[in-house]
Amino acid sequence: MQTAADSKLSGTLRGNMMESQLLVIDLLDFGRKTFPQQEIVSRRLEGDIHRYTYADCWRRTNQLGYVLNALGIQAGDCVATLAWNTYRHMELYYAVSGVGAVLHTVNPRLFSEQVEYIINHAEDRYVFVDLGFVELLEEIQERLPTVRGYIVLTDEANMPNTSLPNVLCYETLLDAQKEQYAWPRFDENSAASLCYTSGTTGNPKGVLYSHRALVLHAQATVSRALLDMDSDTVLLPMVAMYHASAWGAPYAAPLAGSKLVLPGKGMDGASMWELIESERVTVGLGVPTIWLTLHNYLAEQNITETPLERVCVGGAASPIGMVRAFAERYQVYWQPIWGMTETAPLATSLPPTAALMALPAEERYALQTTAGRAAFGVEMEIFDADDQPVAHDGSSSGELRVRGPWICRQYYKNDDLSSFPNGWLATGDIAVIDEQGYMRVVDRKKDVIKSGGEWISSLEIENIVSLHEAVNECAVVGVKHPKWDERPLLLVVLNKNMQADADDILAYLNGKIAKWWLPDAVEFVTELPKTGTGKVRKNELRYAYFHYLTKQGTAS
Repeated sequence: MQTAADSKLSGTLRGNMMESQLLVIDLLDFGRKTFPQQEIVSRRLEGDIHRYTYADCWRRTNQLGYVLNALGIQAGDCVATLAWNTYRHMELYYAVSGVGAVLHTVNPRLFSEQVEYIINHAEDRYVFVDLGFVELLEEIQERLPTVRGYIVLTDEANMPNTSLPNVLCYETLLDAQKEQYAWPRFDENSAASLCYTSGTTGNPKGVLYSHRALVLHAQATVSRALLDMDSDTVLLPMVAMYHASAWGAPYAAPLAGSKLVLPGKGMDGASMWELIESERVTVGLGVPTIWLTLHNYLAEQNITETPLERVCVGGAASPIGMVRAFAERYQVYWQPIWGMTETAPLATSLPPTAALMALPAEERYALQTTAGRAAFGVEMEIFDADDQPVAHDGSSSGELRVRGPWICRQYYKNDDLSSFPNGWLATGDIAVIDEQGYMRVVDRKKDVIKSGGEWISSLEIENIVSLHEAVNECAVVGVKHPKWDERPLLLVVLNKNMQADADDILAYLNGKIAKWWLPDAVEFVTELPKTGTGKVRKNELRYAYFHYLTKQGTAS
């Protein structure tokens, strides 16, 4: 029998609750028990649409558990995937973590040297690969000493001719296995998955998520504070499962009982719309450029009616022009969210509450360009140049730092804690927080333009330019100036069949920002370079246009 002395821990009275562990496999187990007939729909790389239920997914995940055992995968081993958003990738999400190994989702849109680096850094034992990424591995296979073999995510009929050694067929491996598997129980703080940052400067850094963190993140994700998901939700993650866990969608959907629609590699407007229309998608996840792609397609096809109710948008600032277009043209709520690979990744959101929707439209649109408010468990503070927290008054700015139970405390195999001062994650975002808790990213620390010792926000200029009727997308970068150190250059992609010149754009900006913030020049381009996750590569633009003003003779 427990005594008072036995129950005391470090001077506090210990509770009498059971110490069951929070494990990733339990999310799918819950989904298949509670919502066994709910669907997972995938666009396959073979070209067709595949659909099955959570119960089917559970059976195949059990079979995959046996496959991993037969391959000799041990607890703590890293198993890599190079794969799109499909049901097979979903099975890997659960089986690899479920047996106690670590799911390492590799971003195939990184440079091949970076892919090679992170596979070696993680010491991956096997690589599960989609058909479209086999060639990428063929180029680097001889420089991957820890990899024992490759499993192609297809059936025998579609197996490729490849020079990869020890190649196996996914469907053939599954077919030979039983459908009931005894999933092991272990410490919830064990590693479950691994994702590397996009690495625009230097080598990518690994973020090693625990089972506990991912389960807590899933519970927060389905709550009203973040994505507000339930069994009526039809969720389309247009964010890749190879990066930042597709914003937690594969974990949250079974917990909420939501129908999950996986787009494969179909990231173009026509492919997106086909799934949205046929599967009656209600909620989409994606970066702003993804929803711009959809908007461009719908505008070209003169489509204004859609089953979409919300698009949840993160990864970059929300331009007010897109917020307004989705509200007024499609009656779709643009829901801002914020997070990073290091935050598992969702941390803040602005769901469409009754109070918010009752606001005048322009006031509501302005709030929708913020990042919303932090979910329970996430602490946010703004620190100034002297490393002191600043007031939450909506105007005092500094670097955003966060901490919480699903936020990284250091990088994998990396003892450098400079990004984690005093137990906080330093995000690299310059932000403000107001009295109501709304956080607004003013700019990335590396993107702020320092002109004559003063800061200019590239995001604020982009936000205003996005409202111009002729502008499809834009980017502002700092370029060299002999007197002011840096000055803003505005790059603009115009809408199809619309015209504007530099004077038009600058006249539109005039009076909306400080005069000294006005870009020194406007350059019209056909497209902006993007990362594999859809963000504009501003570092690339800065490099390409660094001497633009001096070459053009416009520096004065």
